[in-house]
Formats: sequence, structure tokens, C-alpha cells
Amino acid sequence: MALGLPPLNFKPHCSSTSTFSSSSTNYRPAVILPGLGNNTGDHKKLEFTLQEYGVPTVVAKVSRIDWLRNAAGLVDPNYWKGTLQPRPVLDWYLKRVDDAVQEAEELAQGGKLSVIGHSAGGWLARVYMEEFGLSHISLLLTLGTPHLPPPKGLPGVIDQTRGLLYYVQQHCKKAVYTPELKYVCIAGRYLQGARFVNDSKVAVESMATIDDDQQVSDVAVVKNKTDSTPVSTTFQARFVGQGYKQP
Repeated sequence: MALGLPPLNFKPHCSSTSTFSSSSTNYRPAVILPGLGNNTGDHKKLEFTLQEYGVPTVVAKVSRIDWLRNAAGLVDPNYWKGTLQPRPVLDWYLKRVDDAVQEAEELAQGGKLSVIGHSAGGWLARVYMEEFGLSHISLLLTLGTPHLPPPKGLPGVIDQTRGLLYYVQQHCKKAVYTPELKYVCIAGRYLQGARFVNDSKVAVESMATIDDDQQVSDVAVVKNKTDSTPVSTTFQARFVGQGYKQP
């Protein structure tokens, strides 16, 4: 399962709520999906910011203790084989997503919705769209979501999702950017791990690749250009382990 990341804080750049209430612009409702270990309250600031801009917002109702339900996967042999599937282990989360989507659909009054997935909530949104349909969704925005599974055959690399991301890659629709549906991915910082008992240096670099035969109407790529400079390995990097990077 993807690591739970701290909720992202967005500061509204607006003078007052009344500025937007007087506007004739109608924004499509947004549904926020919490990441692993996060709860509904962690995303209150984001919800408030969107509402300040006039975007009706619904956050899926998830508590921290709810995530203990995932322990049911431990009794599934596929967990230990690394071939775990989202259902039925994550049915409880998909139900919370569906409840939030239905609430947002009432606000949309027949219009489209935006889905915002934080961390694991991003790829779980893709599972939801595959299982429940996506005709009512026009935007999937993911924040710090690992969309690709870890590479196989590398020593020290462990699939924390126990096969879930491999399932998403094989069975869920690829990213698109069309008038009907847009995928927008926002990534943040990452920590590249290192061997725990080795004095190796960690090279910090950025790399993004696009390898998809699916037609894409428009793509925007933003790259943070930095010099690849070896730095001393920290205990935190060793604790994380021999990590990998995901675009």
C-alpha cells in the first residue's frame, strides 16, 4: 500500500467568500479521496479552499481506524505472493467513495464531477472508475500518487501494495487528456533510499518518461531541472531502504 503522506495545504488567494458567491460561474463539484492513513478531517483545509473558490466539495468519509480493515488481506494467500487484488479487501473504501460521489452528483444536478485523490486515493480512484463507471467524471486530479508498481527483480525493492499497483496497471484504464476526461498528476518531493549497511552515495536526480501507445490529445510536462550531485547518505535514507523512483 502506498505510504500515507501528510495532507497538502493550499492557501486561498482570494479576498472573501462573497467575491465568488456573486460570480455567475458554476464550477463542477469535487470529491476528495483521502490517502492511506489519512482521514476526512485531514483534508478540511483543501475542502475550505475549494469552497472559497466556489467549488462545491465533498470529502469521502474515512477515519484512521478504518484503514485497519486492510488487515483482512493478510489472510489472503495472494498478499504473500504479491498478487493481491483491490476487491474484496478495499470494498469498504470503494463504498465510501461511491457514497461521496453520489452526494456530489446531487450537487452537480446532472453535470460532471471532479475527483481529487491524495496519495493512495489517486490510484484507488482509478479502481473506483473501473468498477463503478466514469461517465459522470470529467477530471481525475491526483496529488502525490504512485501510479506505477515498483520494478521487479531488483534486490531490496519491496512492493508495499502487495500487488495492488500491478493490478491497477494491468486492469485500469491508462491516463488520458481529452475533452471528455482529463488525468492531471501532481507530484512532490521524494526520498531515494540507500542500502542500510553500505557507504554508498545517493545521487539526486529527476527523470520522467512517457511510454504509452494510447492517443493523447494534449500533454503538459513540467520538469524541475537540478544538477545530479552525490550527497552523503543519511540515516533516514538508509531506514527507507534501497528505494526506487516513480514518474
